[in-house]
Amino acid sequence: MEPAIALETRGLTKRFGGLVAVDGVSFSLRSGRVNAIIGPNGAGKTTLFNLVTGELRPDDGEVLAAGVPITGLPPHRIVREGVSRTLQIKSVFGGLTVADNVRAAVMAHQGIRSAFRPAASYRAVGERVDALIDEVGLARHRDRKASALSYGDVALLELALALAAEPKLLLLDEPVCGMGPEETERAVARIRAVASKVDVVIIEHDMEVVFSLASHIVVMASGAILAEGTPDEISRDPRVQEAYLGAPEDDE
Repeated sequence: MEPAIALETRGLTKRFGGLVAVDGVSFSLRSGRVNAIIGPNGAGKTTLFNLVTGELRPDDGEVLAAGVPITGLPPHRIVREGVSRTLQIKSVFGGLTVADNVRAAVMAHQGIRSAFRPAASYRAVGERVDALIDEVGLARHRDRKASALSYGDVALLELALALAAEPKLLLLDEPVCGMGPEETERAVARIRAVASKVDVVIIEHDMEVVFSLASHIVVMASGAILAEGTPDEISRDPRVQEAYLGAPEDDE
């Protein structure tokens, strides 16, 4: 039996004037593993995510999530097809508590809007909120305002908001960016746990994190795919070393 495909692109292309930001990108990322997309700044990684999630429309090519064509759909429709993401620039409601941030996301996903009942009165919503907060490790911060959280905890809160949409595919854009070693370790552990239930694709510059989480890596440079393979294959690829990773120490 052929392995299930979590995310597939076929000749995906995006131009901004004379700049080709994503240049005919084609790949098939298998389900059941963490896939990573890496590359130097300006390689086209975030633009690629924006094409997948409907923030941008491609000039050419196709996107399929779990075999379903989603090319050019608006973001809310793509979320309904099971694709969710976090952003490199964290986006939460600083004036709300952790629980209220997650509650708002759960209610939005479930289409609950009422002017007559307090949000907390929805028992099923409350149970879902508590489960998500526990899943990302923020139970002790449940009633703290998001503005009072550390950067690493804000990232975990954003992970909970993405999971509120009950995705089949989760795209994480620089999930540990700006974190110290201890926060990074916590975040990696949570991402690994999430990846046991949901297909995960990450964009990340921290190669230690990439190599510890991902079993398949796509390397982009100048908008195109430079290489793809296992972490060991990528770390040994001379093209990747030259363009991104740097030469191995024993070659200096």
